[in-house]
Amino acid sequence: MNRWLFAILGYTLFRLPGAIIGFFLGSFFSPRSIKISNKDFEINLLALASLVIKADGKVSQKELDFVRSYFVSAYGKNRANEVFKIFNQNFKNKGISLNKISNLFNLGLNYESKLQVIHFLFGIAKADGSISQQEINKLLEFSNLFKLSYADFLSIKAMFIKEVDNDYKILEVDKSASDEEIKKSYRSLAKKHHPDKVQHLGEAYVKAAQHKFQKIQKAYQNIKVKRGF
Repeated sequence: MNRWLFAILGYTLFRLPGAIIGFFLGSFFSPRSIKISNKDFEINLLALASLVIKADGKVSQKELDFVRSYFVSAYGKNRANEVFKIFNQNFKNKGISLNKISNLFNLGLNYESKLQVIHFLFGIAKADGSISQQEINKLLEFSNLFKLSYADFLSIKAMFIKEVDNDYKILEVDKSASDEEIKKSYRSLAKKHHPDKVQHLGEAYVKAAQHKFQKIQKAYQNIKVKRGF
């Protein structure tokens, strides 16, 4: 995007030569992206999971079981065991750098994939039956580091914690929103959270994304019934 903005500015000032130079200069200001390896993604995801589990000062066996079950279903038992082994060797005694993880994910994952990571981490927090305020704070910290919008964070939170006007929160609209505003927000969220957006992460993540997608659809249908549109 920056390249085209620079090109337009260059064209405005110096016509075609300016557009070419502007496009070239804009490339230096464009966000850099990298291809994150499967192993790096899995190990750093496990590191984030460990921080969520420890967020409330206690280690829940149900949360540990949730993580292991998820990794086994996503990658198979042998590969999951390998990831846990590497994590124990590299993170357990050396500490976890959130800045390094967030930099890696911000460069290597698209926005939709980072949303799915937060959704997965909320699932860990809910595995023992409830989500503490400390866990919510930790998840919000991750969300901010991943440069996700606060509205998207609250939408995912509402999928796990029932509150007043929950359906509206999932759709990221106020209760006073018009029918057209609700329809527009639903279409935007359905596109953003579509399971196809995370196919590159693997079947387990697609299934999890389908759960999230269904929550959005259900919230929309509930509001449609209440409002009668």
